[in-house]
Amino acid sequence: MKNQEQFMEVILDHFENPRNYGAIESADVIQESGNPGCGDIIKVYLNVDSEGTANKISFSGEGCMLSQAGASLVLEKMVGKSIKEIQEMPPDIVQDTLGKKLVSTRPRCAMLGFNTLKNAVKQWQRQQTLSEIRNS
Repeated sequence: MKNQEQFMEVILDHFENPRNYGAIESADVIQESGNPGCGDIIKVYLNVDSEGTANKISFSGEGCMLSQAGASLVLEKMVGKSIKEIQEMPPDIVQDTLGKKLVSTRPRCAMLGFNTLKNAVKQWQRQQTLSEIRNS
């Protein structure tokens, strides 16, 4: 029981003190997603360096503890990873980070930050492809 209690303290801490929270003014990509049924909204800000590394990732949003803490915990793990690593990251990272029991209770809330980041990466890749086409 102690382990579960400590785990919930981490979730609560990330909800009350989210990591990487706030807009990045010079973001390469801003991607917003939400769960209309429960009012959760996450906006992901992504900066990618010339090597293809996500050197800055932040988010803003509102909603339940699970969607906000989940975004904080999962996105914190993605800073410094390459776009390719993020693209190939399986959704299991959310369950590994938040716990199977918690994710199974409200999967859409738990996955919101991860899915929004994945969409931001897709948008960044589209921008890169369009840029390459224009410059060729």
